[in-house]
Amino acid sequence: MAIRLDELSQLVEGTLHGDGALICQGANPLDLATEAEITLVVQPVGEIGPITALAVVTKARLENCDRPQIIVDQPHAAFARIVAHFRPPITTNLPGVGVDSNAKIASSAKVHPTATICRDVVVGERTLIMPGVVVMPGCRIGNDCVLHPHVTLYSHTQIGDRVVIHASSTIGADGFGYRFENGRHMPASQLGYVEIESDVDVGAGVTIDRGTYGATRIGQGTKIDNQVMIAHNCQIGRHNLICSQVGIAGSCSTGDHVILAGQVGLKDHIKLGDGTIVGAKAGVMDDCEGGQVYLGAPAMPQRDQMQIFALQRKLPDMRRELKSLKKQLAELTAQLRELTDGSDADDHASSRVVNERAA
Repeated sequence: MAIRLDELSQLVEGTLHGDGALICQGANPLDLATEAEITLVVQPVGEIGPITALAVVTKARLENCDRPQIIVDQPHAAFARIVAHFRPPITTNLPGVGVDSNAKIASSAKVHPTATICRDVVVGERTLIMPGVVVMPGCRIGNDCVLHPHVTLYSHTQIGDRVVIHASSTIGADGFGYRFENGRHMPASQLGYVEIESDVDVGAGVTIDRGTYGATRIGQGTKIDNQVMIAHNCQIGRHNLICSQVGIAGSCSTGDHVILAGQVGLKDHIKLGDGTIVGAKAGVMDDCEGGQVYLGAPAMPQRDQMQIFALQRKLPDMRRELKSLKKQLAELTAQLRELTDGSDADDHASSRVVNERAA
């Protein structure tokens, strides 16, 4: 699949600035691309830092960028075409129940007769695949894994060793990505895949979407509870604990040893540092530094949120006190008005006597 940069430029009908003889071995998003891969750049270079990729696809020539550049009018469409060159989309065919003749199943693996294993699938030693499991083309499953009933792995999903995926979980479905054109929502490219590293446990009814161009990744040793949603392009760190009904929007990343309690929600493109703990039902709207506990919606550090909670508990008393103060103020205002009205009357009478004497 390796290809010269000048050939890639011709493939997307772009203009190449740089050494066209360089060999490109793959395509990945900016934060994942290696020195042998091409990437996509749509924002100013000053906002993204150093570029380690072999080359970039972009709409306008980037200043202060020492990498070869392929200039195109529609960079997303061009990059999707490049990704498809390295990882061609698999046509949707109706698979038959059973193991495809092109699949490679280790001799010690066990596959239930009602499971469906499509072509170009690799299954490692001692792995168990239960009834009703569907493994689509191009998937890789490591050693000592267990796929419980009715798990679905979409194409190109990569599973490490000793991974357990519980019933009815779906790994690698298309991400929820659309572009708005001519009054309609049109599907964006969904050419990526899901990579689950070794020693990960995935609960029942979990959904993990494929990346747009590269991998949605689940780090080694992470444990995911039931009914969790992880959207496209997310990068989940190692040894995370993600509790039930957590929802993580697209392109979020977590460090290592992060804990997300039940029903936590993360806005898209959020970054959580190592050791972050987010309390139940919190809504995370901004990046979180590592080593802290965050609570509430919007989530904020525990100390700040606890002060707010303490004040909220006092609100009923504060409301009653405010009503009492308002009542006292009204009474004082009425008394002041009576005194003022009486004083005005006395002043008026005095003025009348003085006028009568002067006459």
